[in-house]
Amino acid sequence: MITQTLLNQIFCYENGELFWKISPAKQIKIGSKAGNLKPNGYFRVGIGHKSYAIHRLIFMMHHGYMPTEIDHIDNNPSNNCIENLREANRFQNTQNAIKRKDCSSGVKGVCWKKSHKKWVVQLQVNGKRKSFGHYNDIEYAKFVADAMRYKYHKEFSKS
Repeated sequence: MITQTLLNQIFCYENGELFWKISPAKQIKIGSKAGNLKPNGYFRVGIGHKSYAIHRLIFMMHHGYMPTEIDHIDNNPSNNCIENLREANRFQNTQNAIKRKDCSSGVKGVCWKKSHKKWVVQLQVNGKRKSFGHYNDIEYAKFVADAMRYKYHKEFSKS
């Protein structure tokens, strides 16, 4: 079982990275950087016969527990500085996501409704899609989307 004590015995944390305090294998030297960058942008490291996301280990090293979800505040999964990590629930973690690549308007939470010939503002609120109106002007729709994101998503809002 991974504990804060164990992690602090085997790793040294420095600027969002972990370094080995012990040599878990012949090819790994004490003081070398722990983990490998995966294609999804997250760093992972093996402890025993199990692989762990490094951001989760860093969070536990600093806070003493491992929450179900951890949010990278700046949306960069490779930035594991403790200041960039915060506990979140599933909804909060998705609220902090960047706009989708298939977003046709270029504005998070705003899309064109062909049948109405207007911009519609929609956000997820407590896991349910909620509509905040139809607008002729995309700038006003963006203003409404930003305001509603701030109102409902609070510190997890991301434009």
